[in-house]
Amino acid sequence: MPLSMVKKGESNKIVKVGGKEEVRRFLEKLGFVAGSPVTVVSENAGNIIVNIKDARIAIGRDMANKILV
Repeated sequence: MPLSMVKKGESNKIVKVGGKEEVRRFLEKLGFVAGSPVTVVSENAGNIIVNIKDARIAIGRDMANKILV
């Protein structure tokens, strides 16, 4: 299921990061790699704030749809 469908406060592991090569590299640099735990902190106006590797990162819904948990 895409990260955009995860409920607030729910923790999951990343299964796959999709999209074009440049998008995958960008997300990997932010810490979105397969096997990493990710928790949705909040959702506001289409943006999703997640906690990954002890950091809070805001990503858009389109990016969150490329991350499968």
